[in-house]
Amino acid sequence: MPTAARLVAAVCLALIAFLVSGMVIPLMPEGMDFGYFTWVNVVLGVLCGWIVMGKRAGHGLTGAINNGLTGGAALIFWGLFVQGTYEMVRRAMKNRYDGPFEALLSIFEIGFEYGTTIFVPNIIATVLVGSVLAGLATEQAWRQWR
Repeated sequence: MPTAARLVAAVCLALIAFLVSGMVIPLMPEGMDFGYFTWVNVVLGVLCGWIVMGKRAGHGLTGAINNGLTGGAALIFWGLFVQGTYEMVRRAMKNRYDGPFEALLSIFEIGFEYGTTIFVPNIIATVLVGSVLAGLATEQAWRQWR
């Protein structure tokens, strides 16, 4: 059911995804084609905000902070998974894998590589602070417009 809390959570996580995507691009190897990288992450932010955070609003201040951190963690997880899957498919089209199991395993290897690349203080701080603020804004929207 659409609620103001879901809308606020979706917008907040989309904004976090947009900001973090801009911070990630300079950390990746030179000449990497990013295509729809930012927009895919923004859509993931909207989905994580709507599905993960929006329905968990209304549990007080501590719940709001936990809700925000959960939403931020979900955004990072799904971002790494989707981008890892895209890179695996791109490599598979160049026949770099011997079989399907190797290709599926590489999704997690690529996601882990990307995760270690983006594990820098400014990105971590942006996600943590943004997630807490998103959780508080979602809680406020739930209280204001229930």
